Amino acid sequence: MASCVHSNAADLKPPGPSEAVYREDCTQCFDSIDDDAGLNVCLHCFNGGCAGHRDHALLHYKRFGHSLALNIRRTPKKVQRDEPPPKISKLAIAAETEEDRYDIATSVVCYSCSQHNIDKTQGKLPMIIDGIMNAITFSKREEIKAWEQEFVPCEHTLCLTQDDTKQAASTDSNHCSECDLGENLWLCLECGNKGCGRSQFGGSKGNSHGLTHANSTSHAVAVKLGSITAEGSADVYCYKCNEERVDPELATHLAHWGILLAGREKTEKSLMEMQVEHNLQWDFSMTTEDGRELTPVFGPTFTGLANLGNSCYLSSIMQCIFSVSGFRERYYHPSKEPPLCQAPAQDLETQLRKLADGLLSGRYSRPDSRMMSPTDIQEVAHQKGLAPAMFKYLVGQGHEEFATMRQQDAFEFLLHLFKSVSLSKHSSLHDNPVQYFRFQVEQRLQCLNCKKVRYKVDEQDNISVAVPARPINASGETEKVYESVHLSECLDIFTSTEVVELTCPGCGSQDGFSKRSSFKTLPQELVVNARRFELVNWVPTKLDIPVLVDDGPVDFSSYLAVEHDAGEEPLPEVDDSPAFVPNPEALDQLIGMGFPAVRCEKALHATGNLDSEAAMNWLFAHMEDPDIDEPLVLVGRAHSSGIGAQDATKISQLGDMGIEASHAQRALAATDGDVNRALDWVFSHPDNGVDEENMDNPDAEAHDKAVGLTDRPARYELRSIVCHKGTSVHAGHYVALIRKELPGQSGLSWVMFNDEKVVKFEDIEAMKKTAYLYFFTRV
Repeated sequence: MASCVHSNAADLKPPGPSEAVYREDCTQCFDSIDDDAGLNVCLHCFNGGCAGHRDHALLHYKRFGHSLALNIRRTPKKVQRDEPPPKISKLAIAAETEEDRYDIATSVVCYSCSQHNIDKTQGKLPMIIDGIMNAITFSKREEIKAWEQEFVPCEHTLCLTQDDTKQAASTDSNHCSECDLGENLWLCLECGNKGCGRSQFGGSKGNSHGLTHANSTSHAVAVKLGSITAEGSADVYCYKCNEERVDPELATHLAHWGILLAGREKTEKSLMEMQVEHNLQWDFSMTTEDGRELTPVFGPTFTGLANLGNSCYLSSIMQCIFSVSGFRERYYHPSKEPPLCQAPAQDLETQLRKLADGLLSGRYSRPDSRMMSPTDIQEVAHQKGLAPAMFKYLVGQGHEEFATMRQQDAFEFLLHLFKSVSLSKHSSLHDNPVQYFRFQVEQRLQCLNCKKVRYKVDEQDNISVAVPARPINASGETEKVYESVHLSECLDIFTSTEVVELTCPGCGSQDGFSKRSSFKTLPQELVVNARRFELVNWVPTKLDIPVLVDDGPVDFSSYLAVEHDAGEEPLPEVDDSPAFVPNPEALDQLIGMGFPAVRCEKALHATGNLDSEAAMNWLFAHMEDPDIDEPLVLVGRAHSSGIGAQDATKISQLGDMGIEASHAQRALAATDGDVNRALDWVFSHPDNGVDEENMDNPDAEAHDKAVGLTDRPARYELRSIVCHKGTSVHAGHYVALIRKELPGQSGLSWVMFNDEKVVKFEDIEAMKKTAYLYFFTRV
């Protein structure tokens, strides 16, 4: 072994407890410690760099001068098994360690000395190597943080007041106070009442008597008795927050009702365990109707993503996104060096390029023999799948939902991704790929009395359409069957005329307005979200309504806005808008569903203040609005107030998102001071040095750079879909199906991406009917 003068460098020290150690895969590609060349972990900053053909470890040295690296290579041990190994899940983690399953070899590399086998016993090397090998890896550390921030205390658990124990006779019983159920029991920590829970995941029985008690008494906090452990953990639920919470004083609060933790044994699964188990049970069929295994597909653009624990929503969206030419051209640069940055794992540009390379290059799309049973060589071998841990934790960083390990809504994640990408840096050579999805929607309002009109144009990157529910079986049957609905009908509803109750600023009439939305322009790539929900006890529940979509191109020309009538008289502009009073009945219903009051008022204002259903649909489509939790502010027209009068708070808020003050001013002026619309305006109007002349007329710039296309015919073809199986977005499973050209075949075929499994799919008509998201491409 060679000696090295750099082994005592001043900046060498073991990783601290809070430092990330990247010793699983390269921060700039998906090469890993399982590859023949292994992974080089920098001994100075603990960055992981591949040591193979791309040699990102060498690039790291050239950029930052970090001489020493620890090469780690991992190979599976040959284990003789009489039967296939059990499937590993969150609920059944095998006791064997990494050392039990793998042989791990290490060596020290010094780039400055051009040595690849430095003596590991000299200088500071032993303690640093030991620190790296024993440190929690980046992905595991982030996963632990995500699980830890699942549940937090709330004001109701922190300020819990308990009644006198004499009032709690029900604590002596072993069944619900309202029925005979002896399982799924929830103890009210305020009065000691026992009530059965809701019938939920995993087949747990329940008649919701715990919820009934909470509603009738306004008691907030309850604990699931069967989930209590001797260590003091348990399911704690706050009915007022409508969320799982943590009770820091749980042991004391339980002791108040005579329940001691010592010797306590958990007898029922926690809500999180049931959710994970329930999600694992959802599996799209991987066989044909005659029982044949679906054929795996390998090669460029056919790479699967491993499930990181409830991450199928992310995998399905990213597969669809990188099937779009705009995203491929923006982030797939196999012959270029990665971006220069000190922390690649924390750079969105780097991680999107890494993901694009992993999915599109085909380098990782190959059968994994470890996925096969050693006793059945006929079994189909699928891919190992790439683990997009760095991307998942980065894109979810700081987000209330996507930073957790819970199942999420794929459509909400798409909106979050679009905003994250749009707010990132783009050069003149690399345009924002979200622009291919953007278009303009024109809203026309006409007073039913004086016939005066007003037009309003908004920019969007998706549409969310309601799917009408028409049951075709008897109302008494347990499972409803619904009439099929053609997508064109959903679009007809989206662009149809409706009546809204507003007071006319022109004539003062309260007869209302006719309102109609049309496409002023259409995008290159169109995303359609099919909403199939109804309220069951004020909880959104998914409906299995078949939606029919044509195989061939669909012409959207009829949905484009028509020319304005030159004889129309415009409604007067007013600055003194009356105070908005939300519909009290609809407001109460929305708050009862768990939506914050501020969001409810905004939703009712945006949907004409009519009913809770329309407002709820608006809320689902605007969850990611940056100002969704700001109080509703009705502002006058920007033309009358002028740019100089813009609210400094709004400019500051946009500045926090990386938008320069002058750009924020123009955006607010162009969108009547609406922060959310201003943010959308910024996405499609990159700051390119607009002169002061245009500052006084922001609409002129918007007109010159109209977003979208107006050419006719406007034909679109379905290219990919995201499907969801399950009655709730909080449980179930997402897959993506994408129309691609298969190797050695002409024409396009449908391919299913079910996490790491990538297979040719045949029964596409059934899947199209149940899709949640439809991705159309203009042809």
